[in-house]
Amino acid sequence: MTADLCTRAAARRTRVLEGLGPHSAAVFPAAHIALRSADSDYAFRQDSDFHYLTGFPEPDAVCVLIPGAAQPYTLFVRPKDRDAEIWNGRRAGVDGAVKQYGADAAFPIAELPTCLGTMLRDVDTLYVALGRDPGLDRMVLDLLNEHRRTRPRRGRGIVQLHDPSPLVHEMRLIKDAWELDRMRAAASITAAAHADLMRATRPGMRESELEIRIEHAFRLHGATGPAYGTIVGGGDNATILHYRDNGDPLRDGDLVLVDAGCELELYAADVTRTFPVGTGFTPEQAALYDVVLAAQRAATAAVRPGGRFGDAHEAALDILCAGLVDLGLLADTPEEVRATNAYRAYYMHRTGHWLGLDVHDVGLYEQEGLSRRLEPGMVVTVEPGLYVAADAEGAPAAFRGIGIRIEDDVLVTENGNEVLTAAAPKERHAIEALRAAMGAAS
Repeated sequence: MTADLCTRAAARRTRVLEGLGPHSAAVFPAAHIALRSADSDYAFRQDSDFHYLTGFPEPDAVCVLIPGAAQPYTLFVRPKDRDAEIWNGRRAGVDGAVKQYGADAAFPIAELPTCLGTMLRDVDTLYVALGRDPGLDRMVLDLLNEHRRTRPRRGRGIVQLHDPSPLVHEMRLIKDAWELDRMRAAASITAAAHADLMRATRPGMRESELEIRIEHAFRLHGATGPAYGTIVGGGDNATILHYRDNGDPLRDGDLVLVDAGCELELYAADVTRTFPVGTGFTPEQAALYDVVLAAQRAATAAVRPGGRFGDAHEAALDILCAGLVDLGLLADTPEEVRATNAYRAYYMHRTGHWLGLDVHDVGLYEQEGLSRRLEPGMVVTVEPGLYVAADAEGAPAAFRGIGIRIEDDVLVTENGNEVLTAAAPKERHAIEALRAAMGAAS
């Protein structure tokens, strides 16, 4: 996997180098290990841009790209250290950065301040994302001040700082075949885990048990774990969009909303399913569920090449607003409900986002003031929902405390779209069949 990843990263670096122009350079920092408490750290996860351009998996590294240089790709990394590696794991070191990860040159990270000044001596434009790494920020600002002092004599020196994110993030927005293989695999693992969870859930289980079960399924089938904090909301907890307590018992007669996706080779899946804790939906739950499912179908159909990112949201709103009026949750006409934003009492978020190395992946949603056109290789989520809080004023009592969201990962193809997570059951009859089998097995 390392060789294949590095080959891909090399092609991406070439595109960045070609986009930088003469007398320019770009600097990308790796992520750092973050302290959790006392002497305990959070699990390390590499910075997505750094990973995309290098494939180098270690913390405390820096990538420097200089077009036209004899060695255009340089890595600064932690050196080999036998004592440190006994405690905290193996390091590639300077030699490994070249031999295993394809750097043209590599140096110990401690030499970055000295080497950077020499490497950027003739650079006029530096691409660096300030505000992400305080140590690198200080280094760059010191260098900028030095160049201000010496430029009048030398005729060269940094006069412009640019954020490299727009260049890299627009590249990341269009996934290649290799990336899509990883995303399909992550989607497959996630869809199967959701289906298994529907079979396994029983009244009286705690939300945390569902969280443990689905994350166990992710790891069991080859993922590194969840791509984001798993949400398991039973009953009216499902009306809290980013509910994370995951501690309450599940009650027969309620629904449970599970928003969970795995991460595989740093690529994310993002799926939400809502299903009965017992063997079936109540009439009110079924009525709301059918509206959300119809909205999700309409929104998914709007994901196609040449369409706009916002089309899915608009299509979902058409169905949701009509459903809210038909079910008596809102008065007036569907058109008035949309025009006045009255629907936001029950639907507070957009219908999707980009997906890739990050769950809320990078790339512009608008261009020239308009929702951007969709292109093959883009991956979006489609996730309409309805959330009727237990204390929702004016809502019929039978609907209060019901939260429903249905979310899939959708690839824009040449001729339409591909629902990567279609294997996770979402048709009400399919869910009810799984839940009825649970009841028969109990």
